[in-house]
Amino acid sequence: MRKCFTNHRPDGALAGVIAQFNVSNKKIRRAKCTGDTHFKGDDHLDLARASPRYKQERMQLRTPCSDTVVAEVQGLYGAYVFPEKLLQKIWLRGEFERLGARTAEGMALQLIHPGRWNRLGGPDFLGARLRFDGGLEVAGDIEVHLRMKDWDLHAHAGDRAYDRVMLHVVLFPPVAGEVTRGSGGRIIPVLSLLPILLRSLEEYAAEEAVERLANRPMGRIVGELGGMAAIEVDRLLEENAWRRWKEKVHFAQLRLLRLGWDSACHHAALEILGYRVNRGPMLRIAGRWPLADWVAGAVGADVAFSAEAGNWSLHGSRPANHPRLRLQQYSDWIKARPDWPSLWRAICSDFARINPAEKNTRESRRNHRMADLRRKVVQGVCAGLIEGTRLDNLVCDGLLPLLSTEGERELFGTWRHWYAGDLPPFLAAGLRQLVSQDGGRRVICHGELQGLLGWFLSSEGKADFESS
Repeated sequence: MRKCFTNHRPDGALAGVIAQFNVSNKKIRRAKCTGDTHFKGDDHLDLARASPRYKQERMQLRTPCSDTVVAEVQGLYGAYVFPEKLLQKIWLRGEFERLGARTAEGMALQLIHPGRWNRLGGPDFLGARLRFDGGLEVAGDIEVHLRMKDWDLHAHAGDRAYDRVMLHVVLFPPVAGEVTRGSGGRIIPVLSLLPILLRSLEEYAAEEAVERLANRPMGRIVGELGGMAAIEVDRLLEENAWRRWKEKVHFAQLRLLRLGWDSACHHAALEILGYRVNRGPMLRIAGRWPLADWVAGAVGADVAFSAEAGNWSLHGSRPANHPRLRLQQYSDWIKARPDWPSLWRAICSDFARINPAEKNTRESRRNHRMADLRRKVVQGVCAGLIEGTRLDNLVCDGLLPLLSTEGERELFGTWRHWYAGDLPPFLAAGLRQLVSQDGGRRVICHGELQGLLGWFLSSEGKADFESS
């Protein structure tokens, strides 16, 4: 299968999910392995299906001779890579608003089973089961591309292996009048995932990078950073921690603009309670049943868990992290604190404005009574139902960034010195080795671990970008 490279550059900051883009009078070069072809395109998206909250995007096709199909997207801190393989994972996991899924032709689409991921030749997913416009269940194959035109670039219509494809899944919405045709001119329905993604492209790409690092040894950390002077290591961690903080605030702002305060808190809480492997189902539950439904008792843990039957990832999950249990915790939390988003917002006045120049975590925690503040969050906001490292992730990944949308630098110090939470174990082990010169007196904090993670992601991203 021939591959292509898509260069996707937005005008301005990347929106959470984007459904509007133009390629206007762009000279696009298709560099083929057998020769070069030049052409001009004046493609424009029919915006009838696009939500007004999505931002304008520009995109350009480049070098289809690579072994990997990727999109180069301009993010908050420059370009990053969004591979087609990641889009395939999103389809496989169902990490999009499935209740609102409609094909480009306007048909309501119900996903019953995404199919078996085919890592060899032929369609990307085999034996999927779908229902169009509430009709009978149909079975067939799924092909996934970044752009609709990739179907023609790869000449799938003339390949008999693709005769059973019943849905063409793409990232970017098709331009007006564009259709996918199979053998004999058969029109194949198209589903664009970009308008119905649960998170921004940048968040998906960052999470994918974290997944790749989950089981990495710490040897590289010690090998590359161990020879640096302590002051240089501290500077590197601080710079990358600040960058990670800004990214989290950026994502929180997008979520807040899209959902409003209560709903943004509701989505953040369920997403974090789902852990990495079950974020998709949890976010779909958050979208299907807003906070008011939980408060009114219109939905509970059993109903929500059953609604995502077959979509949960339970392999290797500890009993305490089972999504059914986490949903029950959330239900109990709402019963005890139905106004918890307002309580969280009110507690903002209790967070000290820690000067970013304060570097000693032990002293900062003592001087600003962070242990007492943590207990106040556990009892006052979470009714004692969410605690430990999961609480720390809830605070640092979800709630502090939302609070900070009105003054991000003021809460950076709190976020930096907060308790570590759940992060890949190799990061904590590597950081302890790096700071061992402190004789064990140094306290590991969330910001330093995020800084180390940021450095790792940045170095991995550069390698990915260069190899693409």
